[in-house]
Amino acid sequence: MPYAALAQILQAAGAAAPRPGEVEIRGADPVFRTRYRVGSAGAAALAALGLAAARLWQARGGRAQTIAIDLAPTAASLRSSTYLRVNGKPASEIWAPLSGFYPVRDGWIRFHCNFPLHREAAYGVLGAAQERAAGEAASRGWAGEALEDAIHAAGGCAGYVRSADEWTRHDQAQAIAAQPLIEIVKIGDAPPEPLPDAPRPASGVRVLDLTRVLAGPTCARSLAEHGADVLKISAAHLADLGMVELDTGIGKLSARLDLRKEEDLRALRELLRQTDVFSQSYRPGALAARGLSPEELARLRPGIVCVSLTAWGESGPWHGRRGFDSIVQSVSGMAHAQGGAGKPSLLPVSAIDYVSGYLMAFGAMLALERRAREGGSWLVRVALARVGKWITDLGSVESLTGAVDELPRDILKSLLVETAAPDGRITHLRPVLVMSATPPRWERPPVPLGYHPPAWPAR
Repeated sequence: MPYAALAQILQAAGAAAPRPGEVEIRGADPVFRTRYRVGSAGAAALAALGLAAARLWQARGGRAQTIAIDLAPTAASLRSSTYLRVNGKPASEIWAPLSGFYPVRDGWIRFHCNFPLHREAAYGVLGAAQERAAGEAASRGWAGEALEDAIHAAGGCAGYVRSADEWTRHDQAQAIAAQPLIEIVKIGDAPPEPLPDAPRPASGVRVLDLTRVLAGPTCARSLAEHGADVLKISAAHLADLGMVELDTGIGKLSARLDLRKEEDLRALRELLRQTDVFSQSYRPGALAARGLSPEELARLRPGIVCVSLTAWGESGPWHGRRGFDSIVQSVSGMAHAQGGAGKPSLLPVSAIDYVSGYLMAFGAMLALERRAREGGSWLVRVALARVGKWITDLGSVESLTGAVDELPRDILKSLLVETAAPDGRITHLRPVLVMSATPPRWERPPVPLGYHPPAWPAR
């Protein structure tokens, strides 16, 4: 199954198949307690990323190499933030107290309340005090789809829990089914930019990261694993995940810019003139309204690679809606299937988020190799809901025999490393992808958001 999944990714991207013996994928699902083949999905996405990194390194004069991945470490990487420790202590909970499943007249609905704006929107629609019991009492009086629509109309984010069959009949599900798993298209002309000899696949590549939560930050962190200079841009007025940001921030510089301010927007444009990869996860149209659409960026910086993450893709009635891994799981039947005793449940890993991030980085590396070979500006598109469909389409395991709640202590210990950082000793997962000639690693420690000035380091 992992090799078949890898072939699907490569075919969707128009990438060459691996040479015999080039890729080894070890292990089988299940790893953790879910019937979804999340280990296979993650291993295939990471193997594709490794292939793209190897091809990019060969374009720089490097030799061929082999790639290996194990399903057990891969499955752990799909909940990477769970293993983060700061000075030996766990980071803050990833879920805010008011996030979760709420009862409605016809089932359940999932609220995303991690960000204050979304929490206020959901509870504003309910007309309830921001306290779980009050929220559940109010939600029981609503039909699920009506509450889902009302919360989104108010600027929040929620997902009515559907079965897989119910989702299949939904207009948005049908639009998603017609979308490609990953899209890599040329959006402008530019001369080829050959890559000089370098010790790592992405050495000297500059990546501007304007993403939040997990999938987008995972893309940029993955590029940093292969030598890219990554500059994370956040803003003080935007909510974040607190100490969890350290996990997705490994290997990155981090600066603050407020795009509502003209001077900060000008500063971003100056950074963009020297950027190779621009990764963003704003809702469709949000950056275009500030003059930062992919086409405008290709005019500003010919040869740029734009990587765009959305929740629902470019088509369908929900294409402009907010969405997160947990919301996609809820509406698409995954949470319904994972749950038991009449209540839905999320998967034990954030597979949609992390696999999406790996696919974004894979697409970025493919586009960089194509830019070196044929020139052009490029756009890479990935959608959470389409990745979720791909994971479900891989099928389910027949039995959970062998599945565990956590990896054995000795295996987990071998996957964890410590890094000295401004906030102290950070314990985190090491890269789980193995490459024989250019082993992935991070060269920068995780730092608090806004730790650095908004400037590129010298090449």
